[in-house]
Amino acid sequence: MSNFDREIEMERTRSPRRWTGRMILLTLLAFFGVVFAVNGVLIHEALSTFGGVDTESAYQAGRMFEQDVAMAKAQDARQWHVDAKMTPSPDGARLDVTARDATGAPLRGIDASAVFQRPTDRRLDRPVVVAEDAPGRFHGSADIAPGQWDLVIELSRQGEQLFRSKNRIVVK
Repeated sequence: MSNFDREIEMERTRSPRRWTGRMILLTLLAFFGVVFAVNGVLIHEALSTFGGVDTESAYQAGRMFEQDVAMAKAQDARQWHVDAKMTPSPDGARLDVTARDATGAPLRGIDASAVFQRPTDRRLDRPVVVAEDAPGRFHGSADIAPGQWDLVIELSRQGEQLFRSKNRIVVK
């Protein structure tokens, strides 16, 4: 009988490795340790990179719903006509806003504000410093990147919001 045949015979007669309680425990601990570690990394990455929260407190937003409905009805009753035009400029984008009442007369004594909001990440929002050129005419500029934005325009008088508009735009 050759050495090779003897080794094969020894392999056949050798008993298979037995699983002990300690081996099973260590295998289970290693398996679940890897699962927990991977979950921990994924949770950390998800929470540290997500900035698209719509509202800080859903409860408070729900409480304000009736007030928002009343404000929308009052805004519709005023029948104001607010037009916004955005044109490219060397420093980003120029925003021109025209506000007129139901008869077509320019609105007087109104303060305007505007914000370019990124729909996917609130951390990228860009406020627009808006100045009044003439009654009912406002302009401002913002440095915004190409892509989809929500343009939010608000008109107020003595701190009371009278008009709010939110429109999706695409900047090329």
